[in-house]
Amino acid sequence: MGNSSRKGEGEEEEDGPKDGEDEEVAEKEKEVEEEVEQELPLGVEELLESGDPVLDLSYRKFKKLPSRVWGLLHLEKLYACGNSLRTLPDSISQLQGLRILALDFNKMEDVPLAVCQLTNLTRLYLGSNRLMSLPPELRNLQNLKCLWVESNYFQSFPKELYDLPHLKSLQIGDNRLKTLPPDLCRMEALRGLWLYGNRFETFPRVLLRMENLEILDMDKNKISEFPSLKRLRALRLFSYDHNPVEEPPKVGEDVLVVGEGAAEFLEAREARKERLKAAEKEAEELALAESQAEEPVIHGILKNSNCSSKQATNGTVVTIGDPDVREEEGGCGQLPVIEYDGAELEYDEEVVEYETEELICEGEGFEYEGEELEYERAQMDYEYEEGEEVEDTGRQDEGA
Repeated sequence: MGNSSRKGEGEEEEDGPKDGEDEEVAEKEKEVEEEVEQELPLGVEELLESGDPVLDLSYRKFKKLPSRVWGLLHLEKLYACGNSLRTLPDSISQLQGLRILALDFNKMEDVPLAVCQLTNLTRLYLGSNRLMSLPPELRNLQNLKCLWVESNYFQSFPKELYDLPHLKSLQIGDNRLKTLPPDLCRMEALRGLWLYGNRFETFPRVLLRMENLEILDMDKNKISEFPSLKRLRALRLFSYDHNPVEEPPKVGEDVLVVGEGAAEFLEAREARKERLKAAEKEAEELALAESQAEEPVIHGILKNSNCSSKQATNGTVVTIGDPDVREEEGGCGQLPVIEYDGAELEYDEEVVEYETEELICEGEGFEYEGEELEYERAQMDYEYEEGEEVEDTGRQDEGA
């Protein structure tokens, strides 16, 4: 009994060290992991110490990102594409300055919940992973404008996106969608929608109510007929390539279409536009010619008008353009008959009168305007009359 008890005690004592060994093994494994983590790929160490707000760790064969990344609080853009990441630690939520996070071409089956805490994200790239759904927490990303989840395994449209009011660009091609929800039009901010490579057999009618769409890509589906898209007035690009259709759908005049028969359609539309433009130009030229023909053409107005401009020469009123007066006045007959507008003719009259006044008043040292000249003439006549009175007085004195 004693031996057995001692054996039991010995066994218990032997069990103790085994637990300690497990702890040591765990610590050693942790140390090994840390050592492996310290052995960063060439150039990564420099990237981590650069202080650059953009960190690109793409295609480095990481199974998990270096823990030092989560301490880089200045990061604004983090690219970790083409690795073997299955998830991200909660520590990523510390990077509140991140605006762009690219996790394409990894092995993620779920969106890490810590990513949904990066509320300043505007672009999130999750393409080419193994996603089948999005977490409800994704609605926390209220600033998100661009989301790419192409090449995953979505079988139904993720309605969690309805709660992203600023989402403008949604890339959800190469999935397994067959239909779209009838209330998709709630996404009023959406401008670009990529649905290529899915399993649509009929055109989703709800898209006709997406009046703000500018880009719609329906390539590589099984749609045999498209409705008229003219009601989508904001549409600028529609791609329908690799669908069993014979001709493009009806679209607005400014929409670029890509697909079977699109080249011929665009050429015909461009030729029609050129014809319409040429017809409009011809109509404008014809209207201009008609308007010019309706306006009276004025030639020789000074010659034929009875109210022609006049100028004073030696007290005679001369009408420019009157042949009889030119013959009587002699020198005035040499005046050329020139077509002037009113303003120019009045300016010429002022020049002629000014020169005449200078000739009359030369020696006097004065320059007068027209009205002042007549006044001075009156004074001169008055002085002349006084002179005559003096002479008469002298004769009287002599007689006396």
